[in-house]
Amino acid sequence: MFEIFTELADWLTYDLLQITSDTKLADAVHFFIEDTSKIFVLLIVMIYVIALLRASLNVEKVRDYLAGKHRGIGYLMGSSFGAITPFCSCSSIPVFLGFTSAGIPVGITMSFLITSPLINEVAILLLMSLLGWKFTVLYVLVGMTVGMLGGLFLDFIKAERWLQSFAAEALKRGQLQTASTEGVAAEQTKDKLSLRNRHQFAKTEALEIFGRVWKWVIIGVGLGAALHGFVPDGWIATHLGDQQWWSVPAAVLLGIPLYSNATGIIPVMESLLSNGLPIGTTLAFCMSTVAASFPEFILLKQVMQWRLLAILFAMLLVAFTLVGWIFNTFTPLL
Repeated sequence: MFEIFTELADWLTYDLLQITSDTKLADAVHFFIEDTSKIFVLLIVMIYVIALLRASLNVEKVRDYLAGKHRGIGYLMGSSFGAITPFCSCSSIPVFLGFTSAGIPVGITMSFLITSPLINEVAILLLMSLLGWKFTVLYVLVGMTVGMLGGLFLDFIKAERWLQSFAAEALKRGQLQTASTEGVAAEQTKDKLSLRNRHQFAKTEALEIFGRVWKWVIIGVGLGAALHGFVPDGWIATHLGDQQWWSVPAAVLLGIPLYSNATGIIPVMESLLSNGLPIGTTLAFCMSTVAASFPEFILLKQVMQWRLLAILFAMLLVAFTLVGWIFNTFTPLL
């Protein structure tokens, strides 16, 4: 399936650019061309297909459905919705505000917000080709579990008191509202989109999301190419090896200053694994980069006070460290 991208990279690297094979530069350039072209094509195709299916999705109806469910079901539904929607952290924030305005508990909303950047359909597809279905299923389950447990914990400590004032007021108004006649009317008058309109919606969303994330893909692939081509074999395994307990928290801390989405981090993951880094340490680093980086928390400051940001930050660091230790322990059994 992916041979065409390998052939394209071969032609561009060795024929067009005439870079000598079996060199560090050739390995890095080949890696960059192959993974960038593959991710770009998959990104556009998969987002278009998912958007086509989601074109008639009524967000208000989803919010009403979540608001009326048992809290445990709400965590699962919030996390599941986060897993199937191709949102990065910046595009998740408007949805976060929409859920808050609907009066949905903060924990359920946070289950969505935590899971959404960790899991998307492109990352799942690439992980499947890279690590196989067992690790892919485990990754999805771990990402959703982190989201649900995070939401449960934040509800337990009543995290809504640390929202920014406008978000807290929107939540309070939403919780005080009963069945809105305006919402019912909007639901009744909502027209179903035609196939042509769905295509236009999917095309627009695919181009819009691609326009937001393509630079992060290049940055992620570029970092992965540098690691793949120029980091000495065994260096990462030696310094962050699985025999050293501190390697996982060190990898988590290393990912904080960086930023990528779940799609852009896959080539970095591939490069780290090929350089000998254990799967658990690699996952901990990648999760930290995607969901606990400084750039993401700068965005979240729009809707959260510093205390809630600090709690969320510490919670994610602990969760990712535990995930890394668990995967490193049980990987030999898979």
